[in-house]
Amino acid sequence: MRQFYAGFGASFRNSGVHPSAPDSLTDEAPPRRSKSSRRKRGPKDPVSYTVESLDGEDVSDVDDSLPDADGVGESAVPPERVVVDIDEDRIDPDAAKVVRRLVRHGYEAYLVGGCVRDLLLNKSPKDFDVATSARPEVVRRLFRNSRIIGRRFRLVHVLYGGGKVIETATFRRNPSEDEQSDDLLIRNDNTFGVAHEDAARRDFTINALFYDLDRGEALDWCGGMRDIERRAVRTIGDPIIRFREDPVRMLRAIKFSARLDLGIDPDTYHALVQCRETLAMAAKPRLFEEILRLLRGGAAHRSIWLAWETGVLDVLLPELSSYLYDRPPDEHRVWGLLDQIDLLTRGVDPVDDITLLALLLFEPMMEACDGRRDRVIACEEFVDPLVERLAVPRRIADALRRIVAILPKLANGGAGKFARTPLFPIATQILNSLRGVDDRPMDIPPPPSRVGRRKKRGGRRRRSGAEPSSE
Repeated sequence: MRQFYAGFGASFRNSGVHPSAPDSLTDEAPPRRSKSSRRKRGPKDPVSYTVESLDGEDVSDVDDSLPDADGVGESAVPPERVVVDIDEDRIDPDAAKVVRRLVRHGYEAYLVGGCVRDLLLNKSPKDFDVATSARPEVVRRLFRNSRIIGRRFRLVHVLYGGGKVIETATFRRNPSEDEQSDDLLIRNDNTFGVAHEDAARRDFTINALFYDLDRGEALDWCGGMRDIERRAVRTIGDPIIRFREDPVRMLRAIKFSARLDLGIDPDTYHALVQCRETLAMAAKPRLFEEILRLLRGGAAHRSIWLAWETGVLDVLLPELSSYLYDRPPDEHRVWGLLDQIDLLTRGVDPVDDITLLALLLFEPMMEACDGRRDRVIACEEFVDPLVERLAVPRRIADALRRIVAILPKLANGGAGKFARTPLFPIATQILNSLRGVDDRPMDIPPPPSRVGRRKKRGGRRRRSGAEPSSE
């Protein structure tokens, strides 16, 4: 097996992460009042809210002039504080507003996770997340333009114009040992903690950095700054335990390595190869969504190649993995299609998941349909195991069957009634991507002709009673 480790990132450039910060910024939505409350009021008092803890007891009144210190407690472990030079213009002003309001009311609040990582790597963050010592109910009272969401863990979405969401989560910690089962798989992740515990429960060191907005410092409890400098993906703690706790972390390691042009720490790499079979224990919808994220990030070629090299592809998509093992080393068509996916996802327009999955699986699907009379049935036999293994939505599975069946006609310029269906633009995009792989004729074999097929009658209808022609 080839060794990537820290050298993997050096062999690729231009990760293609898209900036997607909205341009339109609006302030909080004004509060709605019921009819019964629309009455004459006396002199204006400072705004206050009654906040309840998770146990239901009244804990404080939040006031614009008086700080409210009801939270989950302060961290007893001091972080390494590193002064970093981040331009304030690169930080979303609404995210900064959320942080500063929480701090003004006496809570700890920081920018956290991927946005801090991307800022330090000179990338454009896709979104901005906030971690705070304030409980979800407190955050909800402080921001009227917000809502509490989540079952696995509860957090607050602070809503702004243009569909922008600032995700604000209370510090959490890993479940205690008596709360975990013998298989280490995390099933409950809603235990509140303090800042250093929240950092320690994250997956990789580069995602565990907090940014103190007012002091311009990165707070580092896990060695993330060192890994930022050496451009490496490394788990926090024992990588085997971390991957067994949540197997989807293996796909996230591949995603960060490919998308951000980073290497993988040797211990993390070995653990990824060793624990790949535990992916079967993860929730199927999460696996499918993470595969789509590998394809959407502008680094599909690198992501799938790394998944194949580590054996992860053998577990998730054995159909594609087997096809790649059987091809000669100079066969580049699958990788060419993945390059087409990267071209599409780096563009302005969003790409449908049907297009991503069809281009990813096109070659093994064509091999499954080769020589089959009914391409729809052949494609159904190919797709059904995917639906079972990864919980592929029926909308996508049915679309794959229809598009694969119609592609030979589309390649020859005959669309018929299919041109009036919503799938026609998607099928056309797939066809154009197939033609863009190389200069060879597109290899889409037509289905075998049906023997004994009835021919349509031609010519004019004969009037009743007319004599047949003697010619």
